[in-house]
Amino acid sequence: MNFSTRFKRQLFQANPESFGKLALELFRWQAHHNSIYRAYLSHLNVHPEEIDDFEQIPCVPIEFFKHHRVLSGDHSEAVQVFESSGTTGQARSKHYVPDLQWYHQVCEAIFAQQWGNLQDYHIFALLPSYLERNNASLVTMTDNFIRKSQSPYSGFYLNNYQQLINTVEKARQTKGSVLLLGVTFALLDLAEQYSLNWPEVIIMETGGMKGRRQELTRPEVHQMLHEKLGITSVASEYGMTELLSQAYAHDSGRFTSPPWLKVMIRDIYDPFTYVKNAKQGGINIIDLANVDSCAFIETKDLGRIISGNSFEVLGRYDNSEIRGCNLMI
Repeated sequence: MNFSTRFKRQLFQANPESFGKLALELFRWQAHHNSIYRAYLSHLNVHPEEIDDFEQIPCVPIEFFKHHRVLSGDHSEAVQVFESSGTTGQARSKHYVPDLQWYHQVCEAIFAQQWGNLQDYHIFALLPSYLERNNASLVTMTDNFIRKSQSPYSGFYLNNYQQLINTVEKARQTKGSVLLLGVTFALLDLAEQYSLNWPEVIIMETGGMKGRRQELTRPEVHQMLHEKLGITSVASEYGMTELLSQAYAHDSGRFTSPPWLKVMIRDIYDPFTYVKNAKQGGINIIDLANVDSCAFIETKDLGRIISGNSFEVLGRYDNSEIRGCNLMI
């Protein structure tokens, strides 16, 4: 059994006590079996055998996924290449995924931990900008969720809001929870055009204006959705092309990560120093599900730790490019 297969088999048993050991094990393997990461560590003059704490592990700038083929192990081909959205002229991140079934396993496990069984949901997807591409990780995840829900009402919608509303109304009369997963600008378009009363419907925003609308703060977005859609809370999903794992917020933008994903906050002026005590800084992520690419990533998001595996995303670095899945500043 190769390292990747063995590591994946133990990942879902990760917990706060075992995280550090797993992170160091994966780090030492990727430091030798990922040529891009190995070169980066060499440039920093970091010797893997001298690292004995996961907080000492260097994270690669997320831009590496724009300019390099980031793969670990002996994978020569990828089954799927997830590509970030972006405006004309921007380089797009590419996440080479040699094991698509592993991606589905990870997404399903996180959803089950935080939301329950997919078969207990009717899942509606309002992701018009992502459906224009066939390589968006969010669409791949949602398509799998829709199929696993086994609901006759679940499905994707573009701009056919009236059909969406009619089908949601039918689903509300049946057993099961209704989940509407949508990119922010599309949810706002729906809210502007219709006044609804959906107190028990779960609205989950994935972020992203993509230049379609004026940027709003998260509280402003949530307030509008509350007022116009008649909902009691707004959930959020935090994910990105470069990660296989997601974090979810049930309300108020406070995200909870799975046991195998660790968010750490780096000093804004010193990327190799972490800040404590809920201070704001740049978000570094260790996603142990990224076995076949790179698990140690320095994002361009700003945030702070609330407690344990709970965190907030506060915006983006001013000098970073706008990413399609980014959360509002």
